[in-house]
Amino acid sequence: MAAVGAGAASAELVIGWCIFGLLLLAILAFCWIYVRKYQSQRESEVVSTITAIFSLAIALITSALLPVDIFLVSYMKNQNGTFKDWANANVSRQIEDTVLYGYYTLYSVILFCVFLWIPFVYFYYEEKDDDDTGKCTQIKTALKYTLGFAVICALLLLVGAFVPLNVPNNKNSTEWEKVKFLFEELGSSHGLAALSFSISSLTLIGMLAAITYTAYGMSALPLNLIKGTRSAAYERLENTEDIEEVEQHIQTIKSKSKDGRPLPARDKRALKQFEERLRTLRKRERHLEFIENSCWTKFCGALRPLKIIWGIFFILVALLFVISLFLSNLDKALHSAGIDSGFIIFGANLSNPLNMLLPLLQTVFPLDYILITIIIMYFIFTSMAGIRNIGIWFFWIRLYKIRRGRTRPQALLFLCMILLLIVLHTSYMIYSLAPQYVMYGSQNYLIESNITYDYHKGNSTPSVPKRCDADAPEDQCTVTRTYLFLHKFWFFSAAYYFGNWAFLVVFLIGLIVSCCKGKKSVIEGIDEDDSDISDDEPSVYSI
Repeated sequence: MAAVGAGAASAELVIGWCIFGLLLLAILAFCWIYVRKYQSQRESEVVSTITAIFSLAIALITSALLPVDIFLVSYMKNQNGTFKDWANANVSRQIEDTVLYGYYTLYSVILFCVFLWIPFVYFYYEEKDDDDTGKCTQIKTALKYTLGFAVICALLLLVGAFVPLNVPNNKNSTEWEKVKFLFEELGSSHGLAALSFSISSLTLIGMLAAITYTAYGMSALPLNLIKGTRSAAYERLENTEDIEEVEQHIQTIKSKSKDGRPLPARDKRALKQFEERLRTLRKRERHLEFIENSCWTKFCGALRPLKIIWGIFFILVALLFVISLFLSNLDKALHSAGIDSGFIIFGANLSNPLNMLLPLLQTVFPLDYILITIIIMYFIFTSMAGIRNIGIWFFWIRLYKIRRGRTRPQALLFLCMILLLIVLHTSYMIYSLAPQYVMYGSQNYLIESNITYDYHKGNSTPSVPKRCDADAPEDQCTVTRTYLFLHKFWFFSAAYYFGNWAFLVVFLIGLIVSCCKGKKSVIEGIDEDDSDISDDEPSVYSI
């Protein structure tokens, strides 16, 4: 029987790896299509393209690790609360270590991308814009700026390594004993605390990015799909009227100098502005004419009902997410131990829709994992939509726009870095929605029933399964590795709690703004200050 169970487990493992391989190929294909779709055709570079594709793939693979982690800890146990035949202590430990090493690897790669690779490629291409600089000068300058990021990464790792999670019991300890205690703590955690502190620090930045981009994207993406874009024919008619008006102003100003008199400085400035405006309008005219006659535009028009359905679906998912997050945060405010504990709770005193839905879906495999995956993917895609709509800003200064077919390499690198940071925050957002599910998945453990049965030979107290929670014995319930990374430091958990409230506020503001805004232009932002516009053949920019 043991051999049969081991064989079945091996077969299921092979199937799982095959599915994982197909998922990996699908992620790489999506990343390649997405990057090629948005990068500028004039300024595309091999290194920046590979960097953007790789970084985006790492972000998506890392986000997929959470449902995998939950599935593995749940799969080791039967629904009656007993461990499966093949899931002995050694196998369970191997599975836990495999997931932990997966987190180590992906999080280390994220640190490498955020602090070394992406900054180096970014500053390399910033220097490349200057035609007078050579390759060696570009590399030296990029390395110089990247060194600053590397120092920050090293400091975060050192601080995380030597911040003790516990304090010595003896208050009269000598300085040497305290230092020895720090090294013992570092050794016992195998570097987990150092990596966790660094990742948590980046997650704080990801939280700010999620508040800025994801919260707005959750409202903008569904409403844009529902409202659609303006008619190309109507926009072209308006543009033609604007061209005629600007040409009339230009003729009026030029008529003042027909007798040979020079134009006043004020009229010269106005003439220059009108000529710039006329060039932009004529460029818009070419784009609008191309889009109006495009077969792709006609095809998108035929898909309009499907876009409305998708928009309604996305807004329902957003409402499920936001209502669940509000109730979860309210539960923490009312029933947690306060800021000193990081507002951590191990159960749900106030039920929220997601917390009620997941236990129901757990009865039909794998609906609960599909729902978690949908929420994570929705979180990422709305983040992409938010970045596209808002652009990349440094405080009040717009750095880059994200435009289909016209995005500079530096902007794509910024986009991928922001997505990497947002993905780090995704795990905590999901934990906020369903803490018990993220900790234990669908695991049950056995407890003795209060009912005693008489089987003629003696009394017997049967055991009944109960859902794993914080009160469960450690040897009966396996905690996900995700939870270990999330709650090493209470002050990060407290910051995430307040960030969730800010996320809800920004979502409501974005929802109001998106409702008040009219339909988007079919050419999505051809204006005077758009530095990414080219005079090449237009492309279709509509969604």
